[in-house]
Amino acid sequence: MYEEGPQSILILPPINETTAADAKEYYSTTIQEPLAYWGYYTFPYPITSEILKMEGIYDTELLIDMPLAKFREYFESDAVLFTKIKKWDLSYLVIASTLTVSVECALKSTISDQDLWKYTGTVVVDLSGGNTGGGLAGLIAKAIVTAVSSAMADYVPYARQANYMALSSMPYGKYHPQHNQDQQTKFIDQTTEEEKK
Repeated sequence: MYEEGPQSILILPPINETTAADAKEYYSTTIQEPLAYWGYYTFPYPITSEILKMEGIYDTELLIDMPLAKFREYFESDAVLFTKIKKWDLSYLVIASTLTVSVECALKSTISDQDLWKYTGTVVVDLSGGNTGGGLAGLIAKAIVTAVSSAMADYVPYARQANYMALSSMPYGKYHPQHNQDQQTKFIDQTTEEEKK
């Protein structure tokens, strides 16, 4: 990553490996912002996504084996970001609910076709309501609050949280004040054995 020093990143639509049909839309709306904060120029996702659709490419799965030099030729991007949504699960129990988002990210060079950076991680968000008191009435109130919170959850902030967590292990880009000053930073692999499979 430090050798090639990509400055511009083309973000491809996420590959959704979950049963949640809307996960791709929620996730894709939040990926560009953290990359920009990390010091990279990112091509506007809605525009590049639309260009790919006009070319008949609706799914990133069709691009996995494509030579990455094509992205450099057509978009002049230094790197391409591939993302997979591995898990987007809403677990609902009577008095508790959680949203689990698991992602895999791979930044690939359009010059060398090599992986520049990879990440796999999970974010678990508690969607349950706060403490509503004790006793049977409190239990019933908590169940109602949990049901309403789960039904009305705005998933965009949770997708954003997953993206910030994933991209925080990426070295800073050229447009960040700490560019080339983070080479000694060590990151702890938080991937569980189950996620590595």
